[in-house]
Amino acid sequence: MKLRQRLRLRMVCTFAIALTFLVSPVGVLQQQVVHAASREPVRAKHGMVASTNEIASKVGVDIMKRGGNAVDAAIAVAFALAVTHPAAGNLGGGGFMMIRLKNGKTTAIDYREMAPAAATRNIYLDKNGNLIEGEGGSLVGYRAAGVPGTVRGMALALEKYGSGKFYWPQLILPAMHLARDGFVVNRALARSLRGSSDYLSQYPETKRIYLNNGKFYNEGDIFRQPDLAATFARLYKSGPNEFYGDQTARMIVDDMKRHNGLITMADMAAYEAKERQPVRGRYRGYEVVSMPPPSSGGAVLIEMLNILEGYELGKMESSSSERYHLMTEAMRRAFADRAEFMGDSDFVKVPVAGLIDKTYATKLRSSINLQRASPSVEIHAGQPTGYESEDTTHFTVVDAEGNAVANTYTLNNSYGSAATAKGTGILLNDEMDDFAAKPGTPNMYGLIQGERNAVAPRKRPLSAMTPTFVLRKDGSLWFTVGSPGGPTIINTALCVITNVVDYGMNIQQAIDFPRIHHQWLPDELVFEPHGLSGDTQKALQSLGHKLARPRYLGDAEGIMIEEKTGVRLGATDPRRSDGLAVGY
Repeated sequence: MKLRQRLRLRMVCTFAIALTFLVSPVGVLQQQVVHAASREPVRAKHGMVASTNEIASKVGVDIMKRGGNAVDAAIAVAFALAVTHPAAGNLGGGGFMMIRLKNGKTTAIDYREMAPAAATRNIYLDKNGNLIEGEGGSLVGYRAAGVPGTVRGMALALEKYGSGKFYWPQLILPAMHLARDGFVVNRALARSLRGSSDYLSQYPETKRIYLNNGKFYNEGDIFRQPDLAATFARLYKSGPNEFYGDQTARMIVDDMKRHNGLITMADMAAYEAKERQPVRGRYRGYEVVSMPPPSSGGAVLIEMLNILEGYELGKMESSSSERYHLMTEAMRRAFADRAEFMGDSDFVKVPVAGLIDKTYATKLRSSINLQRASPSVEIHAGQPTGYESEDTTHFTVVDAEGNAVANTYTLNNSYGSAATAKGTGILLNDEMDDFAAKPGTPNMYGLIQGERNAVAPRKRPLSAMTPTFVLRKDGSLWFTVGSPGGPTIINTALCVITNVVDYGMNIQQAIDFPRIHHQWLPDELVFEPHGLSGDTQKALQSLGHKLARPRYLGDAEGIMIEEKTGVRLGATDPRRSDGLAVGY
């Protein structure tokens, strides 16, 4: 059975009702909540939250119903996910937030993690110049963690773009209550924790909290996190600076010292969230607005769209080998450029303007053979002119006034470095692996990265996170989308955008539709189970494409504004079972 049929059957079983519920841990307001009945998007007249967790989505709707704007709601959602979605929701990680205000102003908040001052270029290499594996390397334990940025990022967003009706303590409160009083463990979380038990068992504090001391959490259990609740209580009382200069910071740093970690009090105090100008491009007349460096997502996405704009995709079958061949060739070339040119723009020159230039896309397009795949060994970074993780989570918010937020944040690997700072309940990230610990050597995602992304003190690692807005030709918001998935994030956004623009799908159909992924090296085309017909697979192989073992790609969340009615259409990804768009 094809993927779309399987997803449709799965979702038809969802009750088509509006449920009234009492949000006891997060407030006393009763809400009428819209639930999806099928693969049609969730419809709501006023506000919408689409996230990977139902509880967090409801928290955001509650904030908007009480007068908050999309930014207020997004902050509350982010903190709630730190409790209910511990694989990626976080206080101990970082990410990127795209904000579009009702007046059209669009900005980007960069709260990506930062390398500690003690981090050096070769810190993750042994005496023979080989990458250190396990403890002490860039993937596991305390030395793998960069300075967390989430708390500073949320504080900056609230200060500059909050409604003024909600203050920091009010947006902390829902998460604090969820951590203190607990929430019901759903099947997805129970399976995720049990499936990660070997990884999480490496550190006693993590095993105690997230594996229930080895007894495991089962579906229907109540998961309480008193240490995390106490951390939220300190943030509630003392504000965001507490995290970077007071008791919570000291607890993180003291645990770092006990485990030969890198982060110091000076590192915590030095962390700064930054506001940046988004990357902008156009695809078939529609403006695409996305995240700039240190995320590679926006520039790589627009580069691929520019290449594809030269072909009439809409006249090709949506799941044809013809379409997928062209998309693969665009991905291959853009990811080769990513490896060579991308890094933290505060440290190195990144030729964003050249990469997203239409003339440059024309040059790249001329190298594509419609009848044959280009071997990746023959594809190298181009010559643009002009200088300017797998378990991540994305959520999207649109409020009644039309303000919108697209936020992607992460711990990098699922459950980060597996280390929990003692006494805080905070899982620490392993974002140092997003640097090129040894330029030219693949990271955990198989990505080849260049010298521009080498480790350096106080530098931010390159990211693939791609929170994106797509605007109608009159400049109004059409839809917003983002996803987790390491390097597959960018190609997930590409698939969704072309599904909408070229094939007229609504946001839910575009998210449900099968995806592909190619990242230059390794030279293999990834597709989803039941995503390509046998004939399509054979056709792609006959063109010279090497097909990888099928696997599901991403966990996209999106919201579309219906053109004639202004109704918000919320969509979550059925590839994960606990996501829910909630509107009012």
